[in-house]
Formats: sequence, C-alpha cells, structure tokens
Amino acid sequence: MKKTLRAYINEAGVNGTAIGHFNISNIEALHGIYNAAKKLKLPIIIGVSEGEEEFIGRDEVVTLVKMIRERDNYPIFLNADHHYTFESVKAALDAGYDAAILDAVKLPLEENIILTKKCVDYARELGKKEERDILIEAELGFIGQSSKLLEKIPEGVSEKTMTMPDDAKAFVEATGIDLLAPSVGNIHGMIKGGNPRIDIKKVEDIRTSCGVPLVLHGGSGIADEDFTNAIKAGISIVHINTEIRVAYREALENYLKENPTEVAPYKILQPAVDAIEKVVEARLKLFNNI
Repeated sequence: MKKTLRAYINEAGVNGTAIGHFNISNIEALHGIYNAAKKLKLPIIIGVSEGEEEFIGRDEVVTLVKMIRERDNYPIFLNADHHYTFESVKAALDAGYDAAILDAVKLPLEENIILTKKCVDYARELGKKEERDILIEAELGFIGQSSKLLEKIPEGVSEKTMTMPDDAKAFVEATGIDLLAPSVGNIHGMIKGGNPRIDIKKVEDIRTSCGVPLVLHGGSGIADEDFTNAIKAGISIVHINTEIRVAYREALENYLKENPTEVAPYKILQPAVDAIEKVVEARLKLFNNI
C-alpha cells in the first residue's frame, strides 16, 4: 500500500467526499472500525488522543495499525489526535504515526503559531530522513475539549470563538500546516438535546481562503444534512468519537444485564464491537455518498 494519506485526502476533496476519522482506546474499537471500513472498501483514519494513547500504548497501537496495513495492503492510517505539546507530538511521530494534531488553541496566538511551526518543521525533517509523508494538523478557534455527553454547549465556545477566513489564511501561511481544524459551529462531545448547526458558508470561505484541506472535529451528534453540506463546502476529514463511545457502552451494558453470569471477555465485548461497526458503517456511507 504505497498511496499516502495526503493522496487519499486530496482525492476526497476532488470527489466531494470525506475520510472518516474514528478514535480508539482499545483493540475492540479498532476491530469494529476496521470491519466497517473493510466492508465498504474505504480508507480510514484511526485517532488516538493523549489519554487514549496512554491507555492502549503508543507503540502497541502503531504496531497494530501497521500490521493491518501491511497484512491486508489496506489504507488504514494512524493519527495522534489532540496532542498538546511538542514533546508528545514528537514522541508519536517517532513511534511511527502518520499524522498528528498539535492542539494549542488555549495558548496566545503567537505561542500557538511558534509551537505549531516547530511541530511542522520536525515532521518535515523526520519525513525526509525516514522517507515518510507526515501530516501536521492544528486547530484555530475553540470547540471545547471533551468527547462525552453534554447537557449544554461547552463553556468558552461561542460565535466569537469561531474561525475567521482571513485568520485561517494567515495561520496556515505562518505555520505551514497540512490540515486545518476550524471552529464552524462544531463542538467536541455530543449535546443530549441536539448539537448546534454548522455554518456551511464559513466552511466554504475558510477552505477557499486558507488553501489546505479542512478537518471537522466534534462530528458526533451533527445533523446528517450538515455533514453532507460541510463536505461539499470543503471538509475532507470528519472526526467521530463520542458516538462510538456511547454505542460501546450501551451494547456492553445491555449484554451484561442480559447475561449477568458471563465472564468470558470475548463474549462480553463482541456486542460492543458490533455496535461500533454499525455506527462507523453508517457514518462512512454518509461521508462517501453511498
């Protein structure tokens, strides 16, 4: 499998589709996500945040994803999702991740730019040394920081924290990032009463202005129509995490209620794998007009 993640992202942009990015913290989630992608013959990105990485193991998840990619000659890629320091981004890239997101939105803009550019420069240096095409993504604007069920919009998220097209252009030029994750009405997590709507015109304006593919974070709970329109407007990758966490937990709870004496993990966890596969398959079909 020689085609790079960058090539698949560019192809998605041309086709008006988006690559699904799904987070894991255990091997069951990896199985569920990969089963869905393989069934549809679509490229997939596995995301691992700092917390998830600490649980599953940085080297372990690299080995698992690389093994699947090489064994099946399949376009499955690994992304260091929401890493907050240069040191954590460097460690992920050194371990073999295909991409990383430097999340420095809480820092002053100048510090964010300096830190992001440092990650970009290191990725270029490492990529040249190891003959790898490594992608660096950064966020601009604020959409919250927790992938969980919420009662209301996260504190600090408002129209004022949404990304402006001119700011996106300047940020991309100053840092050299490959991908930009803007704030366009999306939030991390999933609001029980329904998520806000996506500002499609802003997505289009940012994509035109900044010149790099856009990534929609906080995809869980977004209306199907907003997904479709946002992808048409310039979103090339969509992140889903909370939805698969909820599916995992609900399936696990239901199985344990119905089988209170079962102790075999492979029996207890199979329904959770199946539930994740179902969610991922539905999302991939939506993102790819299937």
